[in-house]
Amino acid sequence: MDFLQNNLLYCIPALGLIGIIVMMFKSAWVNKQDAGDKNMQELAGYIADGAMAFLKAEWRVLSIFVIFTAALLAYSGTITEINGVPMHSSWIIAIAFIIGAFFSAFAGFIGMKAATKANVRTTQAARTSLKQALKVSFTGGTVMGLGVAGLAVLGLGGLFIVFLQIFHVITPNSVEMRTAIEVLTGFSLGAESIALFARVGGGIYTKAADVGADLVGKVEAGIPEDDVRNPATIADNVGDNVGDVAGMGADLFGSYVATILATMVLGQEIVVEKLNGIYTDGLGGFSPVLLPMVICGLGIIFSIVGTWFVRIKGEDSNVQTALNLGNWSSIILTAIASYFIVKTMLPATLHLRGVNFTSMDVFYAILVGLVVGTLMSIITEYYTAMGKGPVNSIIQQSGTGHATNIIGGLSVGMKSTVAPILVLAGGIICSYSFAGLYGVAIAAAGMMATTAMQLAIDAFGPIADNAGGIAEMSQLPPEVRERTDNLDAVGNTTAATGKGFAIASAALTSLALFAAFVGVAGISAIDIYKAPVLAGLFVGAMIPFIFSALCIAAVGKAAMDMVQEVRRQFRDIPGIMEYKAKPEYEKCVAISTKASIREMMLPGAIALLVPIIVGFGFKGVFPAVSSAEILGGLLAGVTVSGVLMGIFQSNAGGAWDNAKKSFEKGVMINGEMHYKKSEPHKASVTGDTVGDPFKDTSGPSMNILIKLMSIVSLVIAPYIAVKAVVGEHQQEVRKEIRIEQKIDSLGNKIIDTLKNTTDTLTN
Repeated sequence: MDFLQNNLLYCIPALGLIGIIVMMFKSAWVNKQDAGDKNMQELAGYIADGAMAFLKAEWRVLSIFVIFTAALLAYSGTITEINGVPMHSSWIIAIAFIIGAFFSAFAGFIGMKAATKANVRTTQAARTSLKQALKVSFTGGTVMGLGVAGLAVLGLGGLFIVFLQIFHVITPNSVEMRTAIEVLTGFSLGAESIALFARVGGGIYTKAADVGADLVGKVEAGIPEDDVRNPATIADNVGDNVGDVAGMGADLFGSYVATILATMVLGQEIVVEKLNGIYTDGLGGFSPVLLPMVICGLGIIFSIVGTWFVRIKGEDSNVQTALNLGNWSSIILTAIASYFIVKTMLPATLHLRGVNFTSMDVFYAILVGLVVGTLMSIITEYYTAMGKGPVNSIIQQSGTGHATNIIGGLSVGMKSTVAPILVLAGGIICSYSFAGLYGVAIAAAGMMATTAMQLAIDAFGPIADNAGGIAEMSQLPPEVRERTDNLDAVGNTTAATGKGFAIASAALTSLALFAAFVGVAGISAIDIYKAPVLAGLFVGAMIPFIFSALCIAAVGKAAMDMVQEVRRQFRDIPGIMEYKAKPEYEKCVAISTKASIREMMLPGAIALLVPIIVGFGFKGVFPAVSSAEILGGLLAGVTVSGVLMGIFQSNAGGAWDNAKKSFEKGVMINGEMHYKKSEPHKASVTGDTVGDPFKDTSGPSMNILIKLMSIVSLVIAPYIAVKAVVGEHQQEVRKEIRIEQKIDSLGNKIIDTLKNTTDTLTN
């Protein structure tokens, strides 16, 4: 392939490699920082060992799932045709799946290791200044962000190059190219599968420990949060790492890959015009396919630049402002660079599924994605940040008891869906109006381009939370805890904005995946006037509810076990409350580990099996309706319902959490100041306990649910495709290829004739 000689293709994995190299330098810097005294290091060791024990237990279970699923994919890849329709896959999809699963798990591992190293070093840094504490905690988060983005771009870009060679791809609209893309979906399927289990399992772990620690430690025993006497406090801090760090890392790794892949699938359908037998983009017609990878690869570089702006001057500096400055700078740099990338790579005009658009239209769609991502973060910050109206309303309602606190939090969560949905709807309409379905997909890619920075900001929160826990358990001076609490309060908001960002990207990505599914399945529309399709729509809308119910119930079950264990230790181990005996931390860690591994299986099975059951179970059942159409209705229902549920639960939980934290500095309710241990504070603790599984278990899992179901549907789409339409599409593609070959052959003959004539005249 001539275009492979172009350095651009090989620059894509190189950009990912740069991110990984910078990550290694950042990680080495964190490791060199002072880890504090022996007691601090011992407590941090408990947390690191507990996190590693959970990951090993999770990996043992998931390795069985990966091997079994890879075997099924390998078998499906050997099927050459169904009912006379040729299949365009290969057994190599199983290898892509395994690599995607491994990279996703490894991304979570990188973040977890960085966080468990940075937490105690942040505590020690907080003994000197807030400035140094922010530097250590944010650098730890940066390791996570660069590791995830670097692995995603390196893995996807590297595999794409390999598959182009294996399948002998010559032209972008060929059958061989379609096979390469189909096999590449295995990488995304592996990434999203691990992400779901990591997010759900980690979320169950962290919230079971958190709820158990709060109910017995703070409410019943009246001891501070993260008190060393609380047997569940180590499990709680472990949970921050396996849920909010490892789980979030695997989550955004999957989002990153799925977004790029969805854009590549649609880009492969775009036919780039030729001039004198040469593609007008100068890249062999592959520019629409390569564009999302290039933008996301360069986004890593701009995220690195953005980290330089995250700094404060002194104790009174605003940490949130520093983080926002770094985030906005990376977004602005990505927007500027996208203009030059699009103008350089794409031809002047493009065409996809009846929609004509220009290269500038594609750039405008990218801008729409960046604006949507920014607005989603701003809106989420408003609904979850301390000092803002929504959180203050929950505080005021805490003055009349636990019930009104719950009512206030639910109300805030429901209201918080309005603005994000309007922004998403506007973003979808605008990006589609600019560049059709490709515009929607590239908008999502533009939004995800700064994932390294978004994830760095998000991972900084759990590190700060752990740092505060270690400070409390080590009984360090009050000013140390004040600094870590400052970081933690901001971290709660950044965690909420990170979840809002993830949900927004999932909505756009799912729409792009949905469009890709429609194209591969050979259906032109989802007609809800057909009863089976409408039934699929309703069933799909129900799935996020049962999925959430299972996740929340799992937290409740595990929390009950945790509560009983903490009560037992307080009762049966004399001297705990007087600091004369050490609690049995490892037993609480074991409870969370076993419960999370056990309870994550059923929600994961729903996401993976429902599309397969609907796609194959209803094949040929209804003469006038294909199973692909019914599955399309199901996906539409899951996407709409899942996005709403995700926003509602994440924002409600975040608002409840910061309402509780507001009592640490004191709040004014009806003209009277209230602090920790007051009755309104106890009501806020109840609200936070209810919100914990909302914001850290079921809410964040919604975005993985809707993407994973879309990816599973895309993988099985060729096997349930509408025969007539697929056949016509293949014939059309082959016809275009034959015409192009004839034109090229004719052009070459004309050129040869002219050369011979010129040579004759010259002689």
